[in-house]
Amino acid sequence: MHRRVDEYLNFLAVEKGLSFNTLEAYSRDLNRYTQYLEDRGRNDVGEVTSDDTVSFLGTLRKSGLTANSVNRTLAALRGFYKYLLRENIIDKNPIANIELAKIWMRLPDTLTRDEMNLLLTQPVVETPLGTRDRAMLELLYATGIRVSELVTLTVNSINWQVGYLVVIGKGSKERIVPVGKSALDWLNKYIERARPQLLKGRVHKVLFLNRLGTDISRQGFWKIVKKYALKVGLAGKVHPHTFRHSFATHLLEGGADLRSVQIMLGHADIATTQIYTHITREHLKKIHKQYHPRG
Repeated sequence: MHRRVDEYLNFLAVEKGLSFNTLEAYSRDLNRYTQYLEDRGRNDVGEVTSDDTVSFLGTLRKSGLTANSVNRTLAALRGFYKYLLRENIIDKNPIANIELAKIWMRLPDTLTRDEMNLLLTQPVVETPLGTRDRAMLELLYATGIRVSELVTLTVNSINWQVGYLVVIGKGSKERIVPVGKSALDWLNKYIERARPQLLKGRVHKVLFLNRLGTDISRQGFWKIVKKYALKVGLAGKVHPHTFRHSFATHLLEGGADLRSVQIMLGHADIATTQIYTHITREHLKKIHKQYHPRG
């Protein structure tokens, strides 16, 4: 079983070009599945039944995994069995009729415009690191890109003339994202004033640098954000995707169309973007209740 999983992961890496993070998630889910089966004496992929997989998914739910996590695991299993069928390793898909778990809509955390403005103004911009932090926060909110995309931007990712970023997203897919004037202004200040001081004469292609003049990790960036969030009493409201969620929500509240927001976020399926319409409906209900005489 584990050998077949390794073959499948190699296929995803070589043929499909999936990112390291995606491959790591698939590996974790599939190896947990194969270990579960082997513990119950299922050592051959041809022996696995639908009941085995349903039982496995049930243990995941009992262990406290969310419906989202269970569905992600099931998606990994579906891809695995499709591969085994295509390679003629099995002649029947044992999980073909297993349905996705019901997922209740969970609205993502967002900041209000005032909260976001407060957070953006926290870095002490008289220092190189403060200027860098302000540029990073402004860019994250202006574009809605993922933190993993932010920390891997290069100097050449910016088109200054037209005002957009070239972003490499999930699955190595490239997309173009517009950048507003405020973020471009802070980016320019960072590149002109702060970045040379962090480089100390060295050369580095990555745009945002740490105090040693090398790459900033995702974890390192979130330590920076948490510091500023704590300073203004927003620590409980700021999470890894808060800027992305706020970007999408504020655009839709301002009248942007869903399709445009989908493209900027890099969502493959517009259904993923539609969760933000629930947030804007809640916002409209609050406005109505606050200002309507019969609210």
